[in-house]
Amino acid sequence: MLEEVERWLDRRSWSAADRTPDQLLAAKRASGPAGTVSVVLPALDEEATVGPIVETIRRELMSAAMPLVDELVVLDSGSTDRTAQVAARAGARVVHRDSLLPRVPALPGKGEVLWRSLLATRGEIVCFVDADLRDFSAAFVSGIVGPLLTEPGVQLVKAMYDRPLEGGAGGEQGGRVTELVARPLLNLHWPRLAGFVQPLGGEYAARRTLLERLPFPVGYGVELGMLIDALDLVGLDALAQVDVGVRRHRHQDGQALGRMAATIYGTAQARLERRVRPVLTQFHRVNGGFAPRVHEVASVERPPMATVPEYRAARAAA
Repeated sequence: MLEEVERWLDRRSWSAADRTPDQLLAAKRASGPAGTVSVVLPALDEEATVGPIVETIRRELMSAAMPLVDELVVLDSGSTDRTAQVAARAGARVVHRDSLLPRVPALPGKGEVLWRSLLATRGEIVCFVDADLRDFSAAFVSGIVGPLLTEPGVQLVKAMYDRPLEGGAGGEQGGRVTELVARPLLNLHWPRLAGFVQPLGGEYAARRTLLERLPFPVGYGVELGMLIDALDLVGLDALAQVDVGVRRHRHQDGQALGRMAATIYGTAQARLERRVRPVLTQFHRVNGGFAPRVHEVASVERPPMATVPEYRAARAAA
């Protein structure tokens, strides 16, 4: 198994600098409709960061000189701040989660937004970027889209990066849920995926023909579930990763990380045994003691979008 992972790392790991802008544009033009690119930013109360991300993508990847991205959509999942206004002013098309597939009541969670985004986009390559990134580089998009334009066998590409932990010791990295939960689970149960540096990272691109066949866990487990299900569906050689540099973003507190970890474990458990995910009990100090607080671990998954009648109709019309 180790030899297979090492071979995969040699064949399917790149740097964003490995493909020049000219190479990307030439590959896009040669791909025709299959090379159309949609970028989706799932957003919830991200007014401080969503604007600069949108501006960077429009300036560097949607210009006459570099028309790599065909559409840029901010999918707002119910922001109470000015996320939608800021994103629209910066040049994104803003779509509200609840406007898509209204017959199915929306559930809270990132995976829900990503699932519905397939109804709001047209590109045959769909690129997801978290909306809380700071010091954003266009390489987060061009880097992970590159292999999908230049390598016909690749179907899903994850970004990999350094992730400095703000306020931590020098050189200390974030991604605590990755290191403490996701990576051990993958190494134990899906060792062929052990080569992914950032399996839970929110920046990745995939062919629509793959995404529409995948179920989407509605919550934080969507990235892990997608990676495992893609491995089963298309095989390891269709998966890849690209080094895009440094990722800076807002970090969660310990209890939020605990809930994320429980969701990740539940997503893995559902794929191992198809069992209902457990609840998570955490403790808060109250009146000099500790009081339990029980959180339900989200277990709902949306079906492959290709099975949804509205989606099939929209694709047929297109």
